[in-house]
Amino acid sequence: MNFNFSDEQEQLREMLQRFVRQDYSIEARQKILHSAEGFSRATWKQLAELGVLAMILPSEYGGFDGTAVDTLVIMDALSRGLLLEPYVSTVVIGAGIIARAGSSAQCEQILPAVAAGDLILALAHFESGARYSRSHVATQVQRAMDGGWTLNGEKAVVLHGGIADQLLISARASGAVGERAGLSLFLVDSNTPGVSRQRFRTHDGLDAAELTLDNVHVSADALIGTAGDAGEIIDQALDRGIAALCAEAVGVMDVLVKETAEYLKQRKQFGVPIGSFQVLQHRVVDMLMSAEQARSMTYLAAHTVEHDDAATRGHKIAAVKTVVGQAARLVGQSAVQLHGGIAVCDEVTVSHWFKRLTMINITFGDAEHHLARFSDQMVA
Repeated sequence: MNFNFSDEQEQLREMLQRFVRQDYSIEARQKILHSAEGFSRATWKQLAELGVLAMILPSEYGGFDGTAVDTLVIMDALSRGLLLEPYVSTVVIGAGIIARAGSSAQCEQILPAVAAGDLILALAHFESGARYSRSHVATQVQRAMDGGWTLNGEKAVVLHGGIADQLLISARASGAVGERAGLSLFLVDSNTPGVSRQRFRTHDGLDAAELTLDNVHVSADALIGTAGDAGEIIDQALDRGIAALCAEAVGVMDVLVKETAEYLKQRKQFGVPIGSFQVLQHRVVDMLMSAEQARSMTYLAAHTVEHDDAATRGHKIAAVKTVVGQAARLVGQSAVQLHGGIAVCDEVTVSHWFKRLTMINITFGDAEHHLARFSDQMVA
């Protein structure tokens, strides 16, 4: 397998790293974080002008036909800035669902607007009590008298759901809670009557929302794909989201390893840099080895996440998320410990990387969940 990036991908990486250095420093991010919206529409537009939002979208709708490897390059580069903007929610997951399963009308309505930075999407799928189960959906949908659909239910921790213009909402058309069959997806304007959002911030500062759907009526053309057959669409979208998050985690771990190694050279104890102590050197080596193993697994995810066979794709993605989650825990906690505990304070930049790594681990299933998922598939 060739893990070398093309010249265009290397140029994309350099451009985005330059963007982060010049326009998205930790100080700039803190100002955005404490703003009213909690993200920057100007930055979102800037990413659109750089072609980042269009990179993996189909060319017939204003995109560049990019692959999961392009997503890896983008996420790795942007991870250095701990981006607050909804790239994974909108482009990787939301627009990805529309591009693969949406109607021609939905693609024409959504994808060019996403590429231009004019539209934010969010997937509203997980529910309270579901843990990480993808099939635990109690939200109900019924046919309306006019041929449309009526949705009722609640959704929990909808990433970027508080700022989304359009929501991709999963609902059960048939079957019992926990069954994979019977799920449907709908494209719903966030201002539709009956949709209420309780917005909050996650531990690492990202926007999220709890949704309540009270007799939300949508037209017939709001359905994405075929009624009752959205299980595979959701699985593929979440696997792509996991691959993107793992690429971000690798970038964050790279920063933490370098910053921790530099701190050990500067911090002195007993008149010498603590980096001269062999036991601390070994801890940094452990961090580096875990980060590099996570990088290799993330490359595997980028090359397999588009696999047509759902079982093969899911098996490998579960393995990747397990390894990356375990590495994130080791690297993040070691960075805090080697900084003497001060790294949990907001005034120390390491704390922000640590928080993001922690949240990546538990997003779409933590390491323990995916280890169980991997082992279950081995005996299935």
